[in-house]
Amino acid sequence: MRTVKVSLAERSYPIQIGTGLLGRLGAECARLKLGHRCAIISNTQVAPLYAAKVKASLVKAGFEPVLITVPSGETAKSLKVVQECYDKLAMHRLERKSFIVALGGGVVGDLAGFVAATYLRGIAFVQVPTTLLAQVDSSVGGKVGVNLRAGKNLVGAFYQPRLVLCDLDTLKTLSKREFRAGLAEVIKYGIIYDARLFTQLERDLPKILKRDEKILAAVVARCCEIKADVVGQDETESGLRAILNFGHTIGHAIENISGYGKYLHGEAISIGQVAAAKLSARLSGLPERDAERIKDLFHRAGLPVTIDLNSAQRKKLFGAMRLDKKVSSGEVKFVLAKKIGNVVWGQRVPDDAVNSVLDELLQEK
Repeated sequence: MRTVKVSLAERSYPIQIGTGLLGRLGAECARLKLGHRCAIISNTQVAPLYAAKVKASLVKAGFEPVLITVPSGETAKSLKVVQECYDKLAMHRLERKSFIVALGGGVVGDLAGFVAATYLRGIAFVQVPTTLLAQVDSSVGGKVGVNLRAGKNLVGAFYQPRLVLCDLDTLKTLSKREFRAGLAEVIKYGIIYDARLFTQLERDLPKILKRDEKILAAVVARCCEIKADVVGQDETESGLRAILNFGHTIGHAIENISGYGKYLHGEAISIGQVAAAKLSARLSGLPERDAERIKDLFHRAGLPVTIDLNSAQRKKLFGAMRLDKKVSSGEVKFVLAKKIGNVVWGQRVPDDAVNSVLDELLQEK
């Protein structure tokens, strides 16, 4: 097992990465001295696979868990589902010392974390991410929240978990599409922070796609190290943490205008990162060769690198971008790359440049 620490003074916590960890969850929670009552929040896809094992581990350690199952998919990240969770927590008499286990992918983690942050003004929670995307990104760093019709994650909080437990065995049950979607966040870390990681991904991608356990463990751990380092320096995204949004400004807008269903999050930010790389080549000095390497790696990973938007859809895309939570003084700000492994944030990008890049993404289809 590998352990990565997120250093946030008294709110620091470990990320544990390895195989066969679900059965150890109860013992780990006992070590944290959490209250006896707890709720496992999972979804209809993940609960049948892992909830029984997680529940048994908690019971064995002396806890009294209850399972709350929410719908699968991005639509579960809604205030309606949050209200339903509150009602079930109250019905099962969870108290201030109780805690929540988020068992699932990024949607479950964001939802359960937001419920934990707000129920009784905040109770403890533990992240047990079961997708590659959640293990390397959304489960780490304490960003929790839900969507509004107007946009993604517009209601939320910074609320850190007490523990993140990444059992790599759960990746074996992911569909090929879900696994590849997670690689979009993995590749992002190479672009924004670690050129050596990017080169390793170019070299080892065939083995990663075959889910080679040893290579996956090292890659997941490195991604968690990078995110832990960034979050440790800037917990509430007042500066450096903004680099984690590379490709997300356009990517989130794509998710929004397509109704949170056509594209998985990783697929949308794959397109967004290719677009951001092209913008970087125009505006921040990214060598054209590096922009091509970025596009090629996403393509080799089986992720979309093109999009076809008509004029009405483009108008909606720009509208969605302006509702993004990272907008400042009405201006959309971008993260742009200077070279692979080095990015700058808070960059103004003219609409004409975005439109021109969208034209290129269409032409390359």
